[in-house]
Amino acid sequence: MLGSLRSPPSATRWSVWTSLAARWSRTRASSPSLRAIGRCCAKLQAVNIKNCTHVDDQGVSGLICSATASLTKVRLQGLSITDASLAVIGYYGKAITDLTLARLPAVGERGFWVMANALGLQKLRCMTVTSCRGLTDLALASVAKFSPSLKHVNLKKCSKVSDGCLKEFAESARALENLQVEECNKVTLMGILAFLLNCSPKFKALSLVKCIGIKDICSAPAQLPVCKSLRSLTIKDCTGFTDASLAVVGMICPQLENVNLSGLGAVTDNGFLPLINSSESGLVNVDLNGCENLTDAAVSALVKVHGCSLAHLSLEGCSKITDASLFAISESCSQLAELDLSNCMVSDYGVAVLAAAKQLKLRILSLSGCMKVTQKSVPFLGSMSSSLEGLNLQFNFIGNHNIASLEKQLWHCDILA
Repeated sequence: MLGSLRSPPSATRWSVWTSLAARWSRTRASSPSLRAIGRCCAKLQAVNIKNCTHVDDQGVSGLICSATASLTKVRLQGLSITDASLAVIGYYGKAITDLTLARLPAVGERGFWVMANALGLQKLRCMTVTSCRGLTDLALASVAKFSPSLKHVNLKKCSKVSDGCLKEFAESARALENLQVEECNKVTLMGILAFLLNCSPKFKALSLVKCIGIKDICSAPAQLPVCKSLRSLTIKDCTGFTDASLAVVGMICPQLENVNLSGLGAVTDNGFLPLINSSESGLVNVDLNGCENLTDAAVSALVKVHGCSLAHLSLEGCSKITDASLFAISESCSQLAELDLSNCMVSDYGVAVLAAAKQLKLRILSLSGCMKVTQKSVPFLGSMSSSLEGLNLQFNFIGNHNIASLEKQLWHCDILA
């Protein structure tokens, strides 16, 4: 079918042909099919080839070579291609800005090295690599060195990436703004500190997720970095990360605005309070989901220092949080738009305190699983500001009849019950 096409689609229809190529390739694509797509779709800008057993190096190479001037986004996942395909991407991917490589078991270190050293990826801005054993320290350093426009890097389940390359990576990737590392278990806190010590002034966001190597270190390095450019920090589900490490983070990242510490059950007030006090620019988004050892003292300190800037706060699963935190929030927060109190120990009294806070203009409020919130809260919830757009009341004791009454009062609000 595709081989019989004689004229390329018009410029106004390129997106239709792009989606067709991606969707068809996931079902029964073969290498001849890809070469036909490359020949006939002259304005092809994005391609997604996923889990296609009949696609080999010839198919990928033919497509990349044919669409070298227009192809900006490439995703290759679950294929049996080898280093040869990555070499072609490196030579002919001159327009590529977004590259995703996932589950490519036959691709080795040499493939990534040649791809980088071919000097064709000068426009590459975003790169995601998942479950590719070929991505080693040497390979990652080469990509950073020869891709001067690289801004966003996402590494997931790359078992051979370690601390060894992070310093060189930081020194080479001078345009880098965002680094996400997930389940790369050879990366440790010492490597991250080395990265922050040498990163570009443009670097803004760091995310560490499920990295078992991220845990407390026996002693801090002689030279601690101060990364004043970092605005967003995510340390999520890194079970070895506790108070000692969090206190160090507070010292080296004074300009944080967005903090996600989800799943850090070992963190207590002793680790969180230094982070609060060292943040100079004002925290805006704070996610403490699952930080079960934080107490009202931590929340009170947070809103006292950052209440004028705080816009989003998640306390989901913080089982030690009570009405005392809601009292502090009602007194100190003037910009808070989203508040998640799911599975906290707040009660009807706390809801009444929130409803009475005139300066509080919440848009989203979640009380899911708050077993002390009962039908007594209905009048208070009904009197909340007209700014309320979403209300989660699942898994508590308000009752269906009261929910129906509340829906009439809050006709402008979506209620989940």
